[in-house]
Amino acid sequence: MRILITGITGFVGSHLAEYALDNEEGIEVFGTVRWRSRMDNVEGIEDRVHLLDCDLRDNVAVKNTLKDVKPDYIFHLAAQSFVPTSWKAPAETLTTNILSELNLLESIRDLGMDTRIQVAGSSEEYGLVYEHEAPIKEDNPLRPLSPYAVSKVAQDYLAYQYNQSYGIFTVRTRAFNHTGPRRGQVFVTSNFSRQVALIEKGKKEPVIEVGNLEARRDFSDVRDIVRGYWLSLEKGEPGEVYNLGSGTAITIQALLDLILSMSDIEIEVRQMPERMRPSDVELLLCDYGKFNLATGWKPEIPFETTVRDLLDYWRERV
Repeated sequence: MRILITGITGFVGSHLAEYALDNEEGIEVFGTVRWRSRMDNVEGIEDRVHLLDCDLRDNVAVKNTLKDVKPDYIFHLAAQSFVPTSWKAPAETLTTNILSELNLLESIRDLGMDTRIQVAGSSEEYGLVYEHEAPIKEDNPLRPLSPYAVSKVAQDYLAYQYNQSYGIFTVRTRAFNHTGPRRGQVFVTSNFSRQVALIEKGKKEPVIEVGNLEARRDFSDVRDIVRGYWLSLEKGEPGEVYNLGSGTAITIQALLDLILSMSDIEIEVRQMPERMRPSDVELLLCDYGKFNLATGWKPEIPFETTVRDLLDYWRERV
């Protein structure tokens, strides 16, 4: 079997590549990269995967890549995925995320390929969620609150449309927050963990800078999520959308308290205005029952283990 992972050098892409290599027999893993892609996430597997230079915004490059690889499965993970950046660069976020997927779907259609494609959506698509709507099911209204979320709604519906219009085997996943080793330092779990590691090493004053601590999020381990991504193409129904998450929501304050409890140093918490968003999603709580019914998937890694692994990851690197 041949699989293609867009954004293989990213946080989730690298974990998915590792999962496929370690758990699937007779598999060839291909991944798209760009000239500026950071390679540190795939250092341990670089000799076991095929890295292909391809700008997904270039339809000719995408079509040639698919023609060469002939993948059985495509996992479309590449995206501008940081919500605050989407406020500063909305046009780039929309163009990158929508056009990249459109080029993949058009190439599959033009080449007449019998391939399955998983499109990684996001719980951010739900946006404004009312208390009575939690836990969130897949049929909850989508009320996106950031340009990133809007781009993900567009990707989601594009995948649905290409399944309905052309019979392409698309599966849409809406993963709630996920984290673990190699998470980019701009994301909250990783940012807090890195700050604590720096403080422990004496490289930063004992002050941790934070934004909104009241928002509630549903956190999972990335290693559980990529297992779910694989099952989505193996056992999921074409055209369907599935939530992936833990089924438990905690405040960012509780997350911070957990990370601080894993350190012996006294640390001051300081809220910074520049870390606040123009509008924030206050509640994300996943109902993953539909995906569990379709595939048997459920989260297995305790969140405390995830956070400790992430903190230890930064302790080794700062």
